[in-house]
Amino acid sequence: MKLHPGLSLFLATGALTLSVVLTGCGGSASAPEPSSTADGAETENVTTPAVQVGDCRVEAASGMPEDAEVVPCDEPHDEEVFHQVTVREEDFSIETVDAYTTECVGEAFTEFVGVAREKSALIVYLIPPTAETWDQPDGRVLSCLLADPAGPVEGTLEGAAR
Repeated sequence: MKLHPGLSLFLATGALTLSVVLTGCGGSASAPEPSSTADGAETENVTTPAVQVGDCRVEAASGMPEDAEVVPCDEPHDEEVFHQVTVREEDFSIETVDAYTTECVGEAFTEFVGVAREKSALIVYLIPPTAETWDQPDGRVLSCLLADPAGPVEGTLEGAAR
C-alpha cells in the first residue's frame, strides 16, 4: 500500500532534507562544545538534532525540518511527532522504507488520533531514514508527524478524533 503516487519523490526529498539534518548542517542545533584529545588538540562534539515521539514543533521560516523548534505542546505548534518505527531490513532502499510507511497511517494513527486516517482531517508526513543515515545509531528510524491543515494547534492531537 502506498500513501500516494508521489511517495517515492516525497521520500527522496525527505531523504535529502534528513541527510542535511543528520550531517549537522541545520541551524537549530546548539553550538558544539569543544573537547580535547590526548595530545591537547581541541575537537568539536557534533550533535545531531533528533525528533522524539511527543515532540511538538513550530515550523521554521526556512521550511526545513531541521530548523523546526521544539516547544511544549500546550503552546501553539505546527506539528507533532506521534509515532516512530525502526526499519529492520539489512539493506537500505526506498522500497524498503516505503513498506514501513503504512505504519504511520494505520493502527498507530488510529490509536493516537482516535479515528481512522481515512476519516481524519489531519495530515500525516514523514521524516524517513536515508542511505546516508542507514548505518548510524538510530539511522533507521522513520518518524511519523501530524499537522492540522487549519493551522497551528495548542495541546496534543492525541485523542483529537478529527
